[in-house]
Amino acid sequence: MTIDIRLPAGGWDPREHQKNLWGYLEGGGKRAIAIWHRRAGKDEVCLHYAMRALWLRPGNYWHCLPEYAQARKAIWDAVNPHTGKRRIDEAFPENLRETTREHDMHIRFKNGSTWSCIGSDSYDRTVGASAAGLTYSEYALCNPSAWAYHRPMLEENNGWAIFISTPRGRNHAFDMLNHARRADGWFSEVLTAVDTGTLTQDQLNDSLAEYVALYGVDAGRAAYEQEYMCSFTASILGAFYALEMAEVRQEGRVLDIEPDLDRPVHRAWDLGVRDDTAIWWYQARGSQLLILDVMAGSGVGVEHFRDEIFQRHEERGWIHGDDYVPHDAKIKEWGSGRTRVETMQSMGLSPLLVPLAGLEDGINAVRRTLPLCVFHPRCEPGLAALEQYQREWDDDKKAFKLNPLHNWTSHYADAFRYLAQGWRPAPKRVIKVTQPAGFTLPPPPTTPRRGIRL
Repeated sequence: MTIDIRLPAGGWDPREHQKNLWGYLEGGGKRAIAIWHRRAGKDEVCLHYAMRALWLRPGNYWHCLPEYAQARKAIWDAVNPHTGKRRIDEAFPENLRETTREHDMHIRFKNGSTWSCIGSDSYDRTVGASAAGLTYSEYALCNPSAWAYHRPMLEENNGWAIFISTPRGRNHAFDMLNHARRADGWFSEVLTAVDTGTLTQDQLNDSLAEYVALYGVDAGRAAYEQEYMCSFTASILGAFYALEMAEVRQEGRVLDIEPDLDRPVHRAWDLGVRDDTAIWWYQARGSQLLILDVMAGSGVGVEHFRDEIFQRHEERGWIHGDDYVPHDAKIKEWGSGRTRVETMQSMGLSPLLVPLAGLEDGINAVRRTLPLCVFHPRCEPGLAALEQYQREWDDDKKAFKLNPLHNWTSHYADAFRYLAQGWRPAPKRVIKVTQPAGFTLPPPPTTPRRGIRL
């Protein structure tokens, strides 16, 4: 049986502004980051290159979206309006496929290769797998922990990784771009709508007018600058801590800092059941907070986090402090029939309940706390999360909802909210009471910590 093969498929050729990236990849390049404007054809290039790569070298290839649920709409079911065909059908010829599984967005090819969509929100589902090539689509919105997890796989297999995105502030994608500009063997490129010329000025004017109509003049222009002019300084729409996090970056408060080794280092937790658990390490120094480390994980028990905590403290010589946990930790269970507080206590941790407060109060506490913070560079995944933590958009009402968008940033942000609510000692309350003659009031109780010890 003879199979007619021409790759890229369907007579596709890269457009002029896509040729630099395509040429680098076709020449064997292994690491690339392309910050291109909206509608520049970022995914288009990567889909066609994945087909070429998987046919030449059998292996597993992935296309990673920020969330798994987004992949179906953005990639799997996406239709090219110019041809009326699905994007994946244009890139991956059906005569080269063995099977196509619609339910889990997976294609197996006749040479043994596979291609599938995954999400950075569930990157741990790829445990035990092996990849030869990986595209991160909208990398600025992806969980940066996914790359830390996938990178060893690609290094072991001499595989390639492409990071494509529009900007979302000076987060991990911005840092990746700066790294790529300095590192040998990397491709990096920023292309605005002016650079590519793919959109007419009238189209750009219409896009700007639509953004302004949706979000107002200031926010609308910021959205336009971000999406079409690739601005890393435009504020993220609906971000809770946009101003505070911008000041952290502008004032240079991401530094190589070390705590006082004679004083304890505390931790603040967001405890997940099915979602991620996130932990921040910190130490108060006067009115300043040293934010020393952060981690997040899912699908593991408290033992995993206990071991990681003990290892980090031992390696760095940190004294163990308290573990600030949400108030409902005394109610919810960790699958063992005990409350989470009891489980943590049995494992040598020191849980304190953060005072019960509403979401808005907690967000205000973070806004008051962030100006006092200096972050260690190892906190970058958490910094990116705080920058992107935003309100959910109501497309029907064309307005932001009061509640946050629940995605990978939520767990980092919730843990930091508990940090902000728990780190500062409770203020002393002075109560004046008129007492009868000859009566002496007992001494007031002390409140050395804001948390509640169980």
